[in-house]
Amino acid sequence: CNVKRSRQRMQKVNRLRHKLWSVFFLLIGLIILVFDQLSKAWIRTNLLEGESLFKLGFFRITHVHNTGAAFGLFHGQSFILTIVALVAIFVILVYGLFISRSFPWLDSRLSKLALGLLLGGTLGNLIDRLRLGYITDFIDFSYWPAFNFADASVTIGIIIFAYSLLRSAKIEKH
Repeated sequence: CNVKRSRQRMQKVNRLRHKLWSVFFLLIGLIILVFDQLSKAWIRTNLLEGESLFKLGFFRITHVHNTGAAFGLFHGQSFILTIVALVAIFVILVYGLFISRSFPWLDSRLSKLALGLLLGGTLGNLIDRLRLGYITDFIDFSYWPAFNFADASVTIGIIIFAYSLLRSAKIEKH
């Protein structure tokens, strides 16, 4: 009886833990989305396309319209990129809210942070693409295509998620 009660208690704790990490994942996504949209709105309101706010060595804030993907890749492929973004958002949500529960070694703070970054960044750029037909980029290092916070969020999210997978695999191996 005590073993059964203990097992039930542990299942309840795991469900609660999963729900808390799911809220964390969604909250990170929302924060990234809001920050991304506010920063892009500020750029569109205060700078003409092609105009720079300031230059600091090789760094500047420049208003750029991007019809491609992150960092200017796949220029002019908005329809395909919209479909890819919708599928990615669906996969991120299903994985983050449901599937990750089945894999406790992937249901961690690190992977939920990564998924939140991926979700917020993907949504931020999708909103621009659907509303404006292009994405507003503005972080410009002159030697690299301009990008925005959503692009950076997706890139960092991929790196963190890959790291969490490698870390989890290493822990499972031992």
